[in-house]
Amino acid sequence: MITRKRLAAGVCALLAALTAGLAFPAGAAAGEPTGQDAPKVDLVLDVSGSMRARDIDGQSRMAAAKQAFNEVLDATPEEVELGIRTLGANYPGDDRKTGCKDTAQLYPVGPLDRTEAKTAVATLSPTGWTPIGPALLKAAGDLDRGDGSKRIVLISDGEDTCAPLDPCEVAREIAAKGIGLTIDTLGLVPTAKLSRQLSCIAEATGGTYTSVEHQDELTDRVNQLVDRAADPVVTPVPVEGAAECAKAPALKSGLYTDREEFGQQRWYRVDVLPGQELRASVSVAADRAVNPGYGVLLRAVTAHGREIVRGEAAGTGRTDVISTGLRYPEPEREDSDSDKPAAETVCLAVTHSFSAASGVKTTPGLPLELTVDVVDGPSQAGDVASFGLGRGWWLLGALILTGFLAGLIWGWLSRWRVAVWRTN
Repeated sequence: MITRKRLAAGVCALLAALTAGLAFPAGAAAGEPTGQDAPKVDLVLDVSGSMRARDIDGQSRMAAAKQAFNEVLDATPEEVELGIRTLGANYPGDDRKTGCKDTAQLYPVGPLDRTEAKTAVATLSPTGWTPIGPALLKAAGDLDRGDGSKRIVLISDGEDTCAPLDPCEVAREIAAKGIGLTIDTLGLVPTAKLSRQLSCIAEATGGTYTSVEHQDELTDRVNQLVDRAADPVVTPVPVEGAAECAKAPALKSGLYTDREEFGQQRWYRVDVLPGQELRASVSVAADRAVNPGYGVLLRAVTAHGREIVRGEAAGTGRTDVISTGLRYPEPEREDSDSDKPAAETVCLAVTHSFSAASGVKTTPGLPLELTVDVVDGPSQAGDVASFGLGRGWWLLGALILTGFLAGLIWGWLSRWRVAVWRTN
């Protein structure tokens, strides 16, 4: 019995040691563009007539929003430039055309004067319509400068009343501009219809939606979003892919964003020197209703049209983002007469098979995010990944051999014990 326990412990220890050897340090990520300007946040507050409702901790929605804003203004980091925009705050009448223009900058986006901002918030009173779409367009204009992170925080208690200017379509148009702007939404005591609308607005720009029914929840969530704006982020660089490789933009290591129409193919070019390795990945998001069953294909092709390697993935409708990637090592050239060998141009082609659901707009295209990383390649041919294992091949073989030997020993011990038992 003791012999069996020692043998089992030895086999487990050997397996653990070999498994630990599978972990190799990953290559360092290539430098990516980051925002250098101050982060900017525009708080967009619904001041329509429905904000008079007294259903948030015994007080009106407007009173809860004012209290939350005061606490948020006190806690805003010094490095954040903050502004406040209202919708439905000034026009109390019944003229829809006028009411749908009722959005104004209460406090301009810039260095925060807390006293001035609090005074401005204190003057607000629930008044008119709910022009969410027009307010988002104006808020995007408030933030359309500089390279730092940009965030809109929309707080509303009712759905937009200014259709056909659909706020979800407005959010998609803002995202299509490629200015790196995120919209987060908060629904005050929301209905199912409001939740769907605010979720759609947030998802179109990679933001978040939160349902709020208590004043402290509102304060905490807005504080989190303002603080998040101050965190270091990687800002994707807008790029426009071409319809063919010859006209494609040349990319370096970094993170890029684009839009791809349904049934369209986008091309990009990357130069890879001998001895370097190209690592690329792409994600395509469905920011509107699409039919189930879709995929994305990323191909690396030579300038002469020969496919080198591909990555592909398929989805069934359970997720609205699908991603894939590929790796291509450019081999060293031993016969090169030049001290500085020429780079090979690798063409990256992105194709997706999303299809729009009935009645859904097909423009702008679906958001696409492309990561390109050109790093020093493997030092020898044996280091190149083979079927995703790379140098793990020999370790896999060692594990198989160890398992085989352990099975033989265990079987021999079992037969020996049975033989002893029968003899006795």
